[in-house]
Amino acid sequence: MTDNEYLVRVENLVKHFPITRGVIVQKQVGAVKAVDGVSFNIRKGETLGLVGESGCGKSTTGRTIIQLYRATAGKVYLEDKELTNLRGEGLRQLRRNMQIIFQDPYASLNPRMSVGDIVGEPLEVHGIMKNRKERRERVQELLSLVGLNPYFINRYPHEFSGGQRQRIGVARALALQPRFIVCDEPISALDVSIQAQVVNLLEELQDKFDLTYLFIAHDLSMVRHISDRTAVMYLGKVVELTTRNELYQNPLHPYTKALLSAVPIPDPIAEKKRQRIILTGDVPSPVNPPSGCHFHPRCSIAQDICKVDDPVWREAAPGHWVACHMV
Repeated sequence: MTDNEYLVRVENLVKHFPITRGVIVQKQVGAVKAVDGVSFNIRKGETLGLVGESGCGKSTTGRTIIQLYRATAGKVYLEDKELTNLRGEGLRQLRRNMQIIFQDPYASLNPRMSVGDIVGEPLEVHGIMKNRKERRERVQELLSLVGLNPYFINRYPHEFSGGQRQRIGVARALALQPRFIVCDEPISALDVSIQAQVVNLLEELQDKFDLTYLFIAHDLSMVRHISDRTAVMYLGKVVELTTRNELYQNPLHPYTKALLSAVPIPDPIAEKKRQRIILTGDVPSPVNPPSGCHFHPRCSIAQDICKVDDPVWREAAPGHWVACHMV
């Protein structure tokens, strides 16, 4: 595909958090390698799912893409605009096109602000609808859009349930009419009965406004439902990327196979027959990741080359990318 067909392009993105020692004079003694060379593209109007274990760098990747964290290295493009070099007003203007829905609906809403102020704050910050009456009407419109009573505008976050709070977060993300939204595990803190409602809402809004999503999650079944393509992440690196059906039907990377073997199947006969892949050991520390392939200490098919050489990110089949020496 040509670059014009992609809304977001991520090229060798790196985000390291420094570890310092000392009180008066601080000296860097190491770094947490949260994101360590990630590359992928997101097409206009599609949903790219990003999955992996806790601590693998999924949320950091999403926040670095939209510049909530400044990248240590690499490049991020929103259409033809390169974001990592932008500062000040130039970056502020582009923030209208990219927003985030946070994981925790309890921590992401200011308890001292009313719903109207929370949803309307982006409009005020960016100087949109300076007229107070127009801004109030726009906030009520946004609340209706996400399935909330528009007359709740004067209520406070503590008066809402978790699912309702996340809808407020969605309304806030939509306020500036963005083109790209990072959904940072938006359903993981919600009851199972509410999760499907929020996911269906996100799909409806995507169809209505032609939105592009990076959908970060742990639930592989939910990711398969909502995403067009899925990327699998392990210890700061993307190890496999392909369409959702191809990933589930023909996984190539041993880590992806292990993840999928843990997904429950609602058929007791099929569940009994399938082979479980149990990973040994713990996830290595991102402060001191293993040499070569980061997955080799836990991989059952690892060879000597895996301990030395970092596998090349390559296209093993049309549209199916993987980083593994054994594939």
